Amino acid sequence: MTQGTRRLGERRSGGRPSKEQAAALGEHVLDGARAVFCRKGVVNTSLDEIALQLGVSKHTIYRRYPNKDALLEAVIERDIQRFREALLAASTEAAAPGPLAALQHVAWRYVEIGSSREYAAFYLSICAEAAISATLRRQFAAWSQAALEPLVAAITSATVAGLLRAGDPQLVSEILVDLLEGVNNRARLRDDLDAECQGLEAMFEQRWHVFLALMAEGVRSS
Repeated sequence: MTQGTRRLGERRSGGRPSKEQAAALGEHVLDGARAVFCRKGVVNTSLDEIALQLGVSKHTIYRRYPNKDALLEAVIERDIQRFREALLAASTEAAAPGPLAALQHVAWRYVEIGSSREYAAFYLSICAEAAISATLRRQFAAWSQAALEPLVAAITSATVAGLLRAGDPQLVSEILVDLLEGVNNRARLRDDLDAECQGLEAMFEQRWHVFLALMAEGVRSS
């Protein structure tokens, strides 16, 4: 057990950890579980192994999560919350005003997050296992829908404003995500993207213009 882990497990006088200590330990468990799931896959990971990897007791894990599925769900729900918050923040940070600029900013934030190799490693491993697990496929679809709600909302706003062709925002979001994932897939496998992300931005702009040609050509006033 590391010194950092011992600090997380330290108890105040009276034998019970403070709320801050309990919260820190909870984050430590989720971080460690995410790393092990990513490295070994969900099927090949056990709660006992996660506890051993983290240097905490099995009771520490089981007290919070009764089984592996519950722990995986907690890990992904935390990721979804962070992802949603990032997309929501992006929708209000656009340099130019208007729903279309907000949508572009949300789409760019999607790429900034999704092109990360660390982020991709975890979700690509989950996606691979979902291909052979109907239960995990259903869960993954629900998780994806929740994570992308801010993107769908931004598309809805741009459509209502007459800046995109009328259509099902959910379907439009799937088209946009397919384009953005093309950027992410290429970025993850390239070593020549410069530190200022100019290569990433260029790939994003190319896909964004394709999206506009498909969904906004002849509709936009500018």
